[in-house]
Amino acid sequence: FGGLSALLAMLNSCASGVSVVNIDNGFGAGYQASLINHTGKK
Repeated sequence: FGGLSALLAMLNSCASGVSVVNIDNGFGAGYQASLINHTGKK
């Protein structure tokens, strides 16, 4: 299915700090990485 089952598995995971972004969403990935990075500094 072109990676659909892998995407659904990642979206249904309940792990904290796990984010799923599209390959074309560099801004979203960078923003999520920044959020994860800032939580470690607190």
